[in-house]
Amino acid sequence: MTGKVWSYITDKLEREGALHMSLLDPDPLKMTTERVVELAKLAEAAGSDAIMIGGSTAFGIIDESVKAITEAVEIPAILFPGNLTGVSKHADAMFFMSLLNSTNPYWIIGAQALAAANVRIIGIEAIPMAYLLVAPGKTAAWVGDAKVFPREKPKIALMYALAAELLGFKLVYLEAGSGAEGNGVPPEMITTVSQYVDIPLIVGGGFNDSKSVTNAVNAGASIVVQGTYLEKNVLEDKGAGLKDIVKALKKAGAKRV
Repeated sequence: MTGKVWSYITDKLEREGALHMSLLDPDPLKMTTERVVELAKLAEAAGSDAIMIGGSTAFGIIDESVKAITEAVEIPAILFPGNLTGVSKHADAMFFMSLLNSTNPYWIIGAQALAAANVRIIGIEAIPMAYLLVAPGKTAAWVGDAKVFPREKPKIALMYALAAELLGFKLVYLEAGSGAEGNGVPPEMITTVSQYVDIPLIVGGGFNDSKSVTNAVNAGASIVVQGTYLEKNVLEDKGAGLKDIVKALKKAGAKRV
């Protein structure tokens, strides 16, 4: 059965060629719920297509933040869970993720098995996603016991992405790690994967300006995720910079349609 959020994603990709998603981490050690909500509203106003909610650590007050975000914005709020604590009934959907290049079975299938009953009971739309970490990987790699892909070896990423597609995942996410400035997913890796994989490719980590985002789309990314950029800039400039980035992304995506 096709869910509403998955239909929203695929329909927008068909019409617009590329999407932008804003990642917010409701970690009370970093920001209040009020600040998270304000970031979500500014991201929506700037043209972001969805709000992803989650992070690599387990300090978030998920339910409170997710409920507040879904009440404040019209675009989908999608869970991006870092562990079992990242599930909330208030979201519009969740990326049901498997960290395929982890060395620890817990992050490949263990956490998913433990969460599955709760996900089914609360009835949230679950979108299967293969999560693949590229060097440097940052906090996500450390927490997830990942054997990160070498940046100069795009064919290794392709092997895993093809396996993900054949296993039935709907999305592949190549992630260089939160705050990986100047070390985002290499364009050559994006191109290599997108050329041979038919499911949408998400990229994140290190995309901090219009040039890096448009380079990712031109290389073949379907969705670009920004998180650290929002935390550092959006409140200060009221989303003006993000609006320019999203506009550039949409212009690049339109060339595919």
